[in-house]
Amino acid sequence: MRPSSRLLIVAGLLGTALGALLGVTLLLSPTESAAAGCGPVSVVADGNTKVDGYTAEQLKNAAAVIGAGNRMNLSVKGQTISIMVALGESGLRVLDYGDGPGPDSRGLFQQRDNGAWGSYEDRMDPSVSATNFIRALQAVPGWEFLEPTIAGHRVQRNADPYHYRKYWPEAVKIVQALSDGSFSIAGSSCGLPGRAGAGDDYPWKGSPTWLQVGAGSAAASPLGMFYRECVDFALWRVNQQMSSTSAPFKFLNGNFRPDGQGLGSAVTWKAGWDAKGWPTGNTPQVGAVVWYAPGVGGADPRFGHVAVVKEVIGNGSYVEEGYNGNPPPDDHNYYTRTVSSSVPSAFLYLPAHEGKK
Repeated sequence: MRPSSRLLIVAGLLGTALGALLGVTLLLSPTESAAAGCGPVSVVADGNTKVDGYTAEQLKNAAAVIGAGNRMNLSVKGQTISIMVALGESGLRVLDYGDGPGPDSRGLFQQRDNGAWGSYEDRMDPSVSATNFIRALQAVPGWEFLEPTIAGHRVQRNADPYHYRKYWPEAVKIVQALSDGSFSIAGSSCGLPGRAGAGDDYPWKGSPTWLQVGAGSAAASPLGMFYRECVDFALWRVNQQMSSTSAPFKFLNGNFRPDGQGLGSAVTWKAGWDAKGWPTGNTPQVGAVVWYAPGVGGADPRFGHVAVVKEVIGNGSYVEEGYNGNPPPDDHNYYTRTVSSSVPSAFLYLPAHEGKK
């Protein structure tokens, strides 16, 4: 992990960077309005559509799941969760057998013969079984704000609530391939307003920076980021808002992403949110992480910058807080500043809760 950079341009000059903003070409990048990002997508693929690693039969089943979600006005995130669960349960195949824990399980979602999922024919029908899964998903309180694997687990009651994590990237790929691809999994209207921080309550404000001791020395905090960097403060705020305020912390540099990659320096944080399935958008909300792509708003051209929304002013601006956002010699200290809401590349929102690990 490399440290993030410092912001070198004061708030009054931040707006000049807008013209250089380039979108991140990932599924979760906002390409429509926030409201559209929370809506469903429809299947636009035909019989000639191919997705590497999947047969025509698997893609046909995936299309049935997406179609069921579209008819039920399920958001694209919910449709992707449905594909993720079907991948984790059956590999997107209509299985006519169960397993040890559920010998009576059948179909794409391995639904049990307990009366909750309809008849045998219902469970073996991709559209009907998907409809029943989606109906159960929509009945889970706050499912939109859960990590995708937790939302799926609340329906399926899998023995391991994190079983589905590894299928999320593939589910994203499949939904993108079978739809027009021009959508956001979760826009700003899907985000959850957080809590304002209590000023400079960063626990390691007296610790040496990597510049003082050298990058190869013990300058990493318990969160796995370098002390007094923008990323360490922002990750502290994420843990704090998710009720994890002491070791062992819930969210670390090394365990944040479900694909095993480190959350890393500021440049990769948007990709980290995308991989986790957490919502992003272009509207500031208290507690959201502010993400500056490299070079945007005066951020370092290699590493970018992250901060946290402390207050939304309501006149098209917000107050952000963070570390390493001032020029030297005050660079690795706490700062606040007022910024135009249009300047950052994205706002990274927190889910309501994930369930306990």
